Amino acid sequence: MKEVNERVVRLAQSFDAWRAAARELIARGVPPADVAWQSQAGDGDLFSSTPDATDTSAPPLRLPRPLVELLENAACFNVHDRWAFLYQVLWRWQQGQHDVLSPADADGARLHAMAKAVRREEHDMHAYVRFRERSEAEGAPRFVAWFEPVHEVLPQVARHFARRMGSTSWMIATPTASMLWDGQTLHAGPALLRGAAEIDDAGEALWLTYYRSIFNPARVNADLLHSHIPSRFWKNLPEGAIVPAMLSGAANGERRTGQTATVGQRSGAAMIPISAERAQPARDAPTTLDQCRRCELWQHATQAVPGVGPQTARIMLVGEQPGDQEDLAGLPFVGPAGALLEQALREAGVARDSLYLTNAVKHFKWEPRGKRRLHKTPAQREILACHGWLEEEIERVQPQVIVALGSTALKSIMQDGAASMTPLLGTPAQHDGRWVVSVYHPAYVLRALDEASRRQAYRVIVEGLQHALTLLQD
Repeated sequence: MKEVNERVVRLAQSFDAWRAAARELIARGVPPADVAWQSQAGDGDLFSSTPDATDTSAPPLRLPRPLVELLENAACFNVHDRWAFLYQVLWRWQQGQHDVLSPADADGARLHAMAKAVRREEHDMHAYVRFRERSEAEGAPRFVAWFEPVHEVLPQVARHFARRMGSTSWMIATPTASMLWDGQTLHAGPALLRGAAEIDDAGEALWLTYYRSIFNPARVNADLLHSHIPSRFWKNLPEGAIVPAMLSGAANGERRTGQTATVGQRSGAAMIPISAERAQPARDAPTTLDQCRRCELWQHATQAVPGVGPQTARIMLVGEQPGDQEDLAGLPFVGPAGALLEQALREAGVARDSLYLTNAVKHFKWEPRGKRRLHKTPAQREILACHGWLEEEIERVQPQVIVALGSTALKSIMQDGAASMTPLLGTPAQHDGRWVVSVYHPAYVLRALDEASRRQAYRVIVEGLQHALTLLQD
């Protein structure tokens, strides 16, 4: 067993200092058990007669970038044995024990956990630092903030704010150090008292007024609120002083005043089932299709595509949604599927200009594929959101027969998300006093894998259109 006075003492007040010392120790072949690391200067002679000098001629270490990043992050982890632990990791790597980089290794797991905690602390500091603005009479820096980090991440966070805030001067004070940005250069400083950052700020008062105005007592969830923002941050957040009172008010009756009037009028138990129509508060309905924002499809579509045809048409054809060319033209069935439908109409003996053509969903839903926009099937919530427009068209045109081109159209017409087209192919069904005929969508024919499938699907469309004519005669 080695004597205490044989141990080598190294001072590491920063990652760069530790790295220089570690490089020299590795070059000399000093194992971790023979090194005593210190974070404070002044008592280096207690354990060793070896001076705290590093050999600047020590050769550089060849380390993989992931290991260097882990070591650099973990060096900010605030624990008493961090420098010794980092040297142990480095020693093992140099000895060929490369599994030390794996989370499955005991040291590797601790290294990854330390680095992760430091990255999380950096993220939290980015999010929860609150600057207060000083008046011009008080001089520089213009903005000051107080934060109490668990780990030593102030230098990294300071570089982040220097990039974000440009030439505006600021200072961040912590219990252990401070950083000042003069608009061009970062300056490290000593620890300051919290009072250095406690100043009157008119902007903060405006922020609190805004925060109170957006607080919705009907939707507040205290447990979720505290899980998203750990309790140690609340005392330094301006809104931390007013949130408890707002939570108390919500629990003592303000929750009811924040609900829409229709909530209290609903029948049934206190629990309101989630439903696209019943769970939403009453809103003014859009007066035109172009104004529709009931789902998100409008955000990525060129325009809404309404139905076209005579307002007295006795047959209405309902497709799924506009395609790429329909979205650009603003008209239904003008693309490849429309050309195939035109052919089927001629073969069935039905004049296109005698029909009303529309879609269950009025905006084009697509996904990028290279430079192309490829069709994507609408979700049930999007079909429901658009059903009001189809219902309005049916009410206005009053067709005797509706031909559903595909399952999406059938679900919208029947108002049944579970409606299946297969058992209804070739079998007309009565719905709301009119006939509904189900056939394949022309796009289904175009996508069929083989010629036999295409012919069979196309024949179903032609026979369905002929059947619709027969129903009119009845």
